[in-house]
Amino acid sequence: MVDGPHTREDASQTSESGEHVHDVWTVANIITVLRLMLVPFFFAVLISDRSNVLAFALFAAAASTDWLDGQIARRTGTVTAIGKAIDPLVDRLLIASGVIGLYIEQRIPLWIVLVLVLRDVYLLYGAWRLERYRMRMPVTYVGKWTTAVLLIGFSLLILDWPYVPVAGSELSLGLLMVYVGIVLSLSAAVDYTFRAQRMVRESMT
Repeated sequence: MVDGPHTREDASQTSESGEHVHDVWTVANIITVLRLMLVPFFFAVLISDRSNVLAFALFAAAASTDWLDGQIARRTGTVTAIGKAIDPLVDRLLIASGVIGLYIEQRIPLWIVLVLVLRDVYLLYGAWRLERYRMRMPVTYVGKWTTAVLLIGFSLLILDWPYVPVAGSELSLGLLMVYVGIVLSLSAAVDYTFRAQRMVRESMT
């Protein structure tokens, strides 16, 4: 549902060695695993409807440490292939758990869930097609902004605050940011499609 900051991929481009280290249990990878472990705890708290603040804290912790593990991997030159694979997967699982949980709690409409899920399926299919040509789509700024806006929007929706006046009524600021994130998300999908087609054409010439 997201393009993910993919900071591990960015890190690989700036790593001093230019190669992936083979040690799986790097500090960055351990942080990623801890992020993954936070996802089910966050989801359980969210749908239990016990504490918006606790659910928000768990979600925010998992989201913010995505930036942390990428920075550590880049600065220490410990970018690994498994880290690059797991990091965006954790982002997707985190967003998916937030989307499904918020829908169960009736804080977002079904169409938002469908749009984000179908878009993610489309991008995963595109990535699979590119793998057949031994290619991988580079991360774009639109993709990074999409992830950031969606994470912030869902965080505010989970917290259920604040509300802003819109057209004589009050609307969740988080929901407004999710709307913006969806527009960016679809724009990124279109951009990735054209980029992928160009990459394939150039590889065949």
